[in-house]
Amino acid sequence: MAYLQSVRKQFEYYKMIGEKAMAQLEPEQLFVTTKEDANSIASIVKHLSGNMLSRWTDFLTTDGEKEWRNRDAEFENDWQSKEELMAIWDKGWACFFDALDSLQPEQLSQIIYIRNEGHKVLEALNRQLAHYPYHIGQIVFYAKQLKKTDWDTLSIAKNKSDSYNEQKFAQEKGIRNFTDDELKRLK
Repeated sequence: MAYLQSVRKQFEYYKMIGEKAMAQLEPEQLFVTTKEDANSIASIVKHLSGNMLSRWTDFLTTDGEKEWRNRDAEFENDWQSKEELMAIWDKGWACFFDALDSLQPEQLSQIIYIRNEGHKVLEALNRQLAHYPYHIGQIVFYAKQLKKTDWDTLSIAKNKSDSYNEQKFAQEKGIRNFTDDELKRLK
């Protein structure tokens, strides 16, 4: 259970990072591409959501690459509004979190399939814990490049490591997840 709680906190943290980055942009900036073969933030969001919906719908009993998924279309820049984009973002995350919350610790060793390749549920979660933050990092990087005014940092601000560390070391030692403080700070 500790793993499931910890991994959920990690995913919540990265979801919030993506949302905070996108919130700093004007709606039209979410659809910008810098060159023909680059993805817009909107395309990255479509891809993440498509992946989540495919991987985590009936994930214990069906292959994670669903027949109805059109992965290539996820990279087409055809969205019209920020509201549409955020709705699909929320839909993907809801599917994923519902699947995660349904798991019992004994299911972590159960074999599931993605494109006919067997993975333990634990391995599939770890795979996505690398995949989703990878793309969220792209969103953050792209958003920082597109923002026309000052960027509100989503991590330790530049030249603020010493004060951040002072604050951390002023606390008593304790077992806690770093995301607890970060989620509060970013809200």
